[in-house]
Amino acid sequence: MSALFPASDFTTNGVAVFPGAVSEDALVGLRKEIARLVDDFDPSGVTTVFSTDEGQGHARDDYFLTSGDKTRFFFEDGVLSETGDLLVDKHQALNKIGHAMHDLDPAFSDFCRSYPFANAAAEVGMANPQLLQSMVIFKNPGIGGEVTPHTDHTFLWTEPQSVIGFWLAVDEATQENGCLWALPGAHTIPVKSRFVRNADNTGTVMQTLDATSYPDEGWVPLEAAPGTLIALHGTLPHRSEPNTSAKSRLAFTLHCIEAEAEWSDKNWLQRPDMPFTGFLANPFPK
Repeated sequence: MSALFPASDFTTNGVAVFPGAVSEDALVGLRKEIARLVDDFDPSGVTTVFSTDEGQGHARDDYFLTSGDKTRFFFEDGVLSETGDLLVDKHQALNKIGHAMHDLDPAFSDFCRSYPFANAAAEVGMANPQLLQSMVIFKNPGIGGEVTPHTDHTFLWTEPQSVIGFWLAVDEATQENGCLWALPGAHTIPVKSRFVRNADNTGTVMQTLDATSYPDEGWVPLEAAPGTLIALHGTLPHRSEPNTSAKSRLAFTLHCIEAEAEWSDKNWLQRPDMPFTGFLANPFPK
């Protein structure tokens, strides 16, 4: 398992690890809700592939660009035929589900607003966190793709920078099945790029701010037991390798921003009719 990065050193490292933050019972409930969503998902007509390579076909796809206030499903590269038919079972074909389950699904809302996430946000110094996006990340055996080095601020831009990602290991994450890698301390490096909507709002473009690469040295694998929660500063470079193993690496992520920060209208994620809410603003009152 990864070296322990305590929340007390988050300002220095840009990463904090909370072992055993989420109970096995809570993970069982999360797995059941994910399975229900996939069971109910009709893949006919959905052809959006999510990839972090330079092509990023999803970045020009309306299905992706309008998913900020929806629950939508995105495939791995190589799982669709030329005619758009699935080549594998839908449970094995998905890259991720996103991006507003925390506001649209009562089970996800309760889970995201539970103590582990709220506590982690407080521990790393968030003052008034607002829940921005939630994602189920599958990284299925033998098919889960590479995630290239990036920072969350690139895609979820605020002024000032305020995004923090909370990454939960639902399955055991190891180097064998594509665990996270991070570059501790590199959150002090200015971000290299910014992902914005284009001028006519029909697609996106990746703006290069610094053409130099992140350092090759210093990357640390964040191997994690199920229930481990990892906080990532918005400007911390992180990545993951493809899952070429026979072991699944299911994960869940929640991104938060500070309420006082300005959310850019150039960001790909827009929720015109769904305001961001905090940990205590549950949209499904009992």
